[in-house]
Amino acid sequence: MITLAHDLESIHHDLRQRLDIAAGARPDLGHPRDHYTAIDTFLAAASRHNAAMVDAIAPLVRHLPDGHDLAHEFLAASRAYEESLAQVKAKLYGSTLAVARPWPSIWEDVRHELDAVTRLEVRLADALLAAEPDDPRDLGTRLHHAELVSPTRPHPWIPHQGVVGHLARAVARRVDRFWDSAEGRMVPEPVRHHDRRRQGPLTQYLLADPHLDDD
Repeated sequence: MITLAHDLESIHHDLRQRLDIAAGARPDLGHPRDHYTAIDTFLAAASRHNAAMVDAIAPLVRHLPDGHDLAHEFLAASRAYEESLAQVKAKLYGSTLAVARPWPSIWEDVRHELDAVTRLEVRLADALLAAEPDDPRDLGTRLHHAELVSPTRPHPWIPHQGVVGHLARAVARRVDRFWDSAEGRMVPEPVRHHDRRRQGPLTQYLLADPHLDDD
């Protein structure tokens, strides 16, 4: 159970770093698409983690004696966050739904929603630990496995809850996998608290997934 809190801390740190890099990426005349990689990598990591939390962790909290309201609050925040990610994707690929919005406004929304959803994710982990402090389940691993099979693009308008939501995400993941392959899109490995030191600089470079420790 404790591994979930540790993994969330690492994941939140990673997402904020990726967001800073994406928000600071700028194209220029010589390299008009250079910013795509930074933004797409953030979108993939953020979308996958958000979907995994909805699929693997929120239902556990909903079934706690006092967990229904917290799970409902989290699902509402996670959908708002996913809508902000969809705006990033729409702006990046020139959709008429977002072409008129300036990037700073879009990134401000993403930061606000990311802060809100990460605070709630910590509350979910705390609620599970408080309800069952001796639970032997490794929820960090459960979350990691869910991320491996979650969509890599935002899908805020598909069903999110129950069996229908689970099936909708499975279909979305297959579609995303097709387009990721067709577009040669880099999708980083999911972050795990205990795995960060196992990947050396060369591995991180080859995966286009830098997460070198601050020291």
